[in-house]
Amino acid sequence: MSGKRILVLYGSTHLESLNRRLASLVAEHLRKNGVEVTFPDVADYELPMYNADLELRHGIPDAALRLHEALRAHQGVFIASPEINANISPLLANAIAWVSRVQENGGIQAAFGEPVYALGSASPGAFGGYRGLMALRNVLELGLGAHVLPAMVSVGMANQAFNEEGQLVPPMARQMLDRLVSQLDHAVSNRTQFNNGMPS
Repeated sequence: MSGKRILVLYGSTHLESLNRRLASLVAEHLRKNGVEVTFPDVADYELPMYNADLELRHGIPDAALRLHEALRAHQGVFIASPEINANISPLLANAIAWVSRVQENGGIQAAFGEPVYALGSASPGAFGGYRGLMALRNVLELGLGAHVLPAMVSVGMANQAFNEEGQLVPPMARQMLDRLVSQLDHAVSNRTQFNNGMPS
């Protein structure tokens, strides 16, 4: 790969999803930095609930194979993760479970160990989905060996945090967003230079 490529995902199918708004904003900021961004519709990766017997009978669903391919094709991944009961959303947990079962094309290492991950959440609650982010961090880092950047963006009272243009209004949320985008862009730049034989 020659240029910086980042995959931006969100873990909700809700049409008015606050996390889709956050993901869209992150994608916008990355593009302004000259990053090639892939921002798929989460519905493109519709998957059945993970079941070992289902996998045994029918193998890995095509959507999981395509998501695995997307993850390994980018040097960075941003995930906007809704919080459900202080945890990650079932939709996102299920997608991760299926992708982790892919063994070909580098398996877990290619999809989770190679890209740099960054996390964010937007929630109507005061904590901004922070507890769900910590749960997702544990899954990615401890369960799958992913490198997750320290900076996260956590937007509380998110139903009031975006203006009509889709921009964040609270200064602290804007600062968190800027810090996350900067760290992710920098990490992906270093990885791109290393892959091109020019370690920084």
